[in-house]
This record gives sequence, C-alpha cells and structure tokens, in this order.
Amino acid sequence: MNSAPFHILRVGLAITFLWIGVLILQNPEAWGGYLNPWAARLLPFSLETTMIGTAIFDIVVGFLLLTNYFTFWASAVASLHLIIVMTVSGINPITIRDLGLLAGALALAANTFPYGFIKSKQQHS
Repeated sequence: MNSAPFHILRVGLAITFLWIGVLILQNPEAWGGYLNPWAARLLPFSLETTMIGTAIFDIVVGFLLLTNYFTFWASAVASLHLIIVMTVSGINPITIRDLGLLAGALALAANTFPYGFIKSKQQHS
C-alpha cells in the first residue's frame, strides 16, 4: 500500500522503535527498572544483557519498518513485543502509551498481511 496514512504510521513507528532502542543502549539498567520484580527473576540473562538485546531488537524492527522491508513481519513481532512489554511492566502512566503503539503496529500488520503468500501456498497443495 502506498497511501500517505500508511507511510505516516510506518515511519512513525519506525522512528519510535529506533529511538527507544538507542535510549535503551545508552542506559540499559535504568530501562530494566521498568520490569516488575517477578519478571526480572525469570530472565535467563542479566538485566543489562537482556535490555541490550531488547535495544538491538527495537533497532532492527525500527530499521525494517523505516525501509518498508518485511513490514508485515516487523509489525507483527513489534506487536508481540509490545504485548510482552505491557505484561512484564504492567499498565501504568508510563507504559499506557504502549497501548497506542500496539494499536498502530497491529493496524500496520493487518494492512500488510501477505494474503498473496497464503494463496500461492494453497494453489501448490
């Protein structure tokens, strides 16, 4: 889709993910403070390592969205990521904005769903 609203949403989400990724890299310990204690205890790695991994993930998602490459997959995993963020951080005045980001990411995923891929798979069965 080449409509202006599509590109505004895609680029807006891309900038948000890129920016958050950079901010997390600058101070991973501070961002780890948003995790609920029960979630922090479940981490397989240190909090700092987990947050650095999260930052890299956010930057990759942002880059894919910015370049309009694998947009469906980037927005789908962004949606899942935001659901996990809200689960492990809880809904509070800081994270409530993630609900809006989630709605945008879900809208972008729905708009870029690869229907053609599914149809081509069904024709070859």
